Amino acid sequence: MSNGHPFPDLVGAATGVGSLPGTDAREAARTSTGALEHLPFLPELPARGPGADMIGRSAGMLVELFTQTEPSGWRFADRPGRDTRRAHSWLGEDLDALEEYTQGYRGPLKVQAVGPWTLAASIELKHGEKALADRGACRDIAASLTEGLRRHLADVRRRVPGAEVVLQLDEPSLPAVLAGSVKTASGFQRLRSVDRQVAEEVLREVVLGLDAPVVVHCCAPQVPLPLLRRAGVVGVSLDFSLLTEREDEELGEAIDAGTVIFAGVVPFTDQGVSDAAGSVQGVRTLWRRLGFAPELLGRRVLVTPTCGLAGASPAYARTALSLSVKAGQSLVDNPE
Repeated sequence: MSNGHPFPDLVGAATGVGSLPGTDAREAARTSTGALEHLPFLPELPARGPGADMIGRSAGMLVELFTQTEPSGWRFADRPGRDTRRAHSWLGEDLDALEEYTQGYRGPLKVQAVGPWTLAASIELKHGEKALADRGACRDIAASLTEGLRRHLADVRRRVPGAEVVLQLDEPSLPAVLAGSVKTASGFQRLRSVDRQVAEEVLREVVLGLDAPVVVHCCAPQVPLPLLRRAGVVGVSLDFSLLTEREDEELGEAIDAGTVIFAGVVPFTDQGVSDAAGSVQGVRTLWRRLGFAPELLGRRVLVTPTCGLAGASPAYARTALSLSVKAGQSLVDNPE
């Protein structure tokens, strides 16, 4: 990316959040690259089962930390097993397909991985409690993830030499981690909250440890926008419908500081949406209220579905991406 604006070529652009329906990696890659000319993404296909889900896929990227599935979910293990091998195999299959459909491509390309706090809130330690309960384990996860992501980004660049890789860290559990509302492994209690400064420091270490611009995606309410901005992310991806009035003001401060907003406005399941321009009307309204220049709207806001599309039909997934593209362009053509 060039100096200044982190996404200089993404004016009126759109992208997907990460997941798509089905189990066919080539079809998913064709959908992503075909629908999203300016910011295609590496699709995730959780319908294939454990190891293709967001937690299993990212756990497979960890270096010298291994996981396996238990009846209760993902748990750390002493050595790599079937689940780790399966995660590696599916990621390799997805990268092969992406490489096939990006021959000659030059420009931004987004890849996704689960962030350290959501991993810690989702994976159990060997004795059965979630890793979030052990602050040392949380830092180990962050360090392991950083190294794994360095290798992953290098692999993507090798396969798609013209790509300017953007990394999206998925942190849907971050608000619950900060609020102390993550349930224990038993489900009967809640784990104590993580200090906001600690959460910020860990995220900052991951962001600074990677040689790619980082966007954080959080489709939960109460996205900690100031924390993410201080942690060094260049963009924040969120469900626009969940913003509160307080978050509107925080969003304005983030935009003023140069943060790019990935506005989730297109429904992630088929709700009969057909008006692309209308889906971003709330974005225009907020932009005017915050007092930003209309001509900056299409440069500072990208459009996405509200969440991943794994639960959509294949036809609607294609429609949602197409609507996102049209909505993003409408922010440039009709900013007011």
